[in-house]
Amino acid sequence: MRYAAAQYACAPLDIAANVTRHLAFIDAAGAAGVQLLVFPELSLCGYELAGMGACALKADDIRLAPLRERAASANMTIVVGAPLANAGALPSIGAITFHPDGRTSSYRKHFLHAGEEQHVAAGSAISQLHDVRGTRVALAICADTGQQQHAHAAAVAGAGLYAAGSLISAGGYDKDTGQLAGYAKLFGMGVLMANHAHPSGGYQSAGRSAIWASGGELIVAAPGPGEMLVMADDNGGKVVALA
Repeated sequence: MRYAAAQYACAPLDIAANVTRHLAFIDAAGAAGVQLLVFPELSLCGYELAGMGACALKADDIRLAPLRERAASANMTIVVGAPLANAGALPSIGAITFHPDGRTSSYRKHFLHAGEEQHVAAGSAISQLHDVRGTRVALAICADTGQQQHAHAAAVAGAGLYAAGSLISAGGYDKDTGQLAGYAKLFGMGVLMANHAHPSGGYQSAGRSAIWASGGELIVAAPGPGEMLVMADDNGGKVVALA
């Protein structure tokens, strides 16, 4: 399987513009033979916590139909970061997975950063796994990865790849990626981290999306900020800049 982190730059609170830009990433990934593509935390709206309620989505929202259709036509599993609606409650920071067979599924961030609880509700499930070309892929969202029990739950459930959509600053990068590399080594699973390409919600992203092998060795990482595809397969890794 060839899989990729989409190092993506969000348009704040503009679902339509972000869907269109996601399609450009998906097309580039498809041309490169990618079968699993993971976008950063809240890639459909940006890390705009105070405005999330106004653009909260359900997985079957008609505005997301182009992503569902492209997953099918490209025969690709696509994980996007989304503000997920909760009936009568605060929205959640979520991930929507578009499967090649037309199905969609949603995961809600289980562990929140301090202060996020003012704007969003935590998800109840600690882990969600998908079978992608025979590999079990566990999803994580940013602060989830700061809790070893989250990665442990994924490993116990049989994950071969731990895939995180994140927003990581330069100041937090070494600590956060050190943990991710440690999970790859400790639990014997590959790890993928998709970071934002540019600042979002007032936070300066480090970029440098990365993928680690199951023993903890770094396969590939983006050199810094900017829109890029960071790809890996059994033959190694590659970074491609997007115009």
